Amino acid sequence: MSELTNIERPDGKTCPCYLAQPEGTPRGGIVVIQEWWGLNDQIKATADRFAKEGYLAIVPDLYRGKLATAADEANHLMDGLDFGDAASQDVRGCIQHLKSKGAAKVAVNGYCMGGALTILSAVHVPDADAGLCFYGIPPAEFADPATIGIPMQFHFAQQDDWCTPEAVDGLEAKLKEGGVEHELYRYDAQHAFMNAARPEVYHEESATKAWERGLAFLAKAIG
Repeated sequence: MSELTNIERPDGKTCPCYLAQPEGTPRGGIVVIQEWWGLNDQIKATADRFAKEGYLAIVPDLYRGKLATAADEANHLMDGLDFGDAASQDVRGCIQHLKSKGAAKVAVNGYCMGGALTILSAVHVPDADAGLCFYGIPPAEFADPATIGIPMQFHFAQQDDWCTPEAVDGLEAKLKEGGVEHELYRYDAQHAFMNAARPEVYHEESATKAWERGLAFLAKAIG
């Protein structure tokens, strides 16, 4: 069952969300963080997919109802987002909500912009128990990956002009420097290769392998 709802943030404000509930007792919780497009049908379907695997999944609506269908719109919305507030309030509020609903442990999972926020949350949100990051890296001044204290799994595309192979190498070096428990995978695919709603970049073989690896990681990290 899925529904639109509102959760309370640590500061007492509310955040609109999409909540996907599994059948029976959840094995754990997952905060799914959108790409730069907003809370669209594709990211809702991702939450539903996790729910079918037994996880209580929630997607915070970081843009508060606004959606983008073109890159310039998406870039404008992303530029207007307070990333620190999104991580410390929206994402943290979602984690706390899932734990209040019976999820013993909660992972943060994000794609593109959401991947960067996954790393931010892993660094700055003490309630997170694991992180599953897809092709996103925050600016170095926002978060030091070497300080991450939870298990992480990362997935990156080799053909990516944002999270370039060199940038991924730099991230991996920081993770090793900090002794962060992690797995990092690279795919011969383009940025956003998990997004089946974008056939120009979707890569089925890579997406299938990454999904299977993600589920195995979650089973080990949160149940």
